[in-house]
Amino acid sequence: MPDPEFNPNDSQQWYVLHCKPRQEQAVADHLAAIGVHAYFPKVQQVRFYGKRKVKRELPLFASYVFMYGEKEAAYSVDRTRGIVQIIEPPDQEQLDWELKNIQFALEHDAPLVECAGLKVGTRVEVRSGPFKGMQGLVEANKAQDRIVLQVAMLGRAMSVEIDGSILDRLDDATHATT
Repeated sequence: MPDPEFNPNDSQQWYVLHCKPRQEQAVADHLAAIGVHAYFPKVQQVRFYGKRKVKRELPLFASYVFMYGEKEAAYSVDRTRGIVQIIEPPDQEQLDWELKNIQFALEHDAPLVECAGLKVGTRVEVRSGPFKGMQGLVEANKAQDRIVLQVAMLGRAMSVEIDGSILDRLDDATHATT
């Protein structure tokens, strides 16, 4: 389906449809059936089932479909009971730009791998490897995230560089005080 031409003055806009698990395709199909643009990016992944190797097309963003259209169309799809929530993005132009970049990457077969999307200052814990269980704050976000280990009372800190793919974000309520 061709990309819609985003116009901030138009009555149509982007909506993020948070779907029930494994309902993304049904929601996207329903939108297409009523003539509404749905963006549901997928990636090829290899899965192993015993000794069998199977290529599967999986959602890039599990449980999410992006819809460009009138708000009423989003609510008509909501009546199908495949949607948990309709999210109205605060910055339409930003979302349009982000989706176009993702589509560009997919069209050029970029190997997209989900990462935690960590921001500077996010509290994280190392999930695997020799530093498993270590907690700290993200200091820099680049090829290797820099994790800061600090003793706030003394105003001192050390940092270590760790691959961002092995980091888990911690909620403020769940982090341990070490």
